[in-house]
Amino acid sequence: MSNGKRCIEIVILWMVLSLCGCSGHAWQSRLKSVLPEYGHRNWIVVADSAYPKQSAAGIETLATGKGQIEVLNIVLDAIADVPHIQAVVMVDAELDRVSEADAPGVTEYRNQLKACLEGKQVKTMLHEDIIRQLDKDAKMFNILLVKTDLTIPYTSVFLQLDCGYWNAEKEKRLRDVMADNSHK
Repeated sequence: MSNGKRCIEIVILWMVLSLCGCSGHAWQSRLKSVLPEYGHRNWIVVADSAYPKQSAAGIETLATGKGQIEVLNIVLDAIADVPHIQAVVMVDAELDRVSEADAPGVTEYRNQLKACLEGKQVKTMLHEDIIRQLDKDAKMFNILLVKTDLTIPYTSVFLQLDCGYWNAEKEKRLRDVMADNSHK
């Protein structure tokens, strides 16, 4: 086989691996490339394996082939490394009611998730309410959906991004000052 033909085969193999995400770290590279572009109102979802690929134009789905807690830790660390955003964490309320008999491993998963999210403010909402908000936001803002290999229901973790250098308290103070000035 000629060197030219061998080089072409290697390039084709590299392209196939890159496109299918089989290179192992392609999803992490994509995550790190979008974070500088993302801001408040964008979302990142760390999803279980049955989470559907959504069809909205602004939703990008990446398959990791990795465990949920491992992926969640990587995503949270990546978000912490960029100063312009922070994550508002949302989890499904249904997760607290899933039984070990119906979903073996759920108790251990809940313990791992609690440890992973320790010190973070976590909102618990019904799954359909989170999805409704996600769908609404997807009409205007991009969403990165990162699928894991977890096979326990109601385990997706939703990260609604917010401004890393501004918060609700500062916004309220600003609005109060503006309202006071408008009456003068």
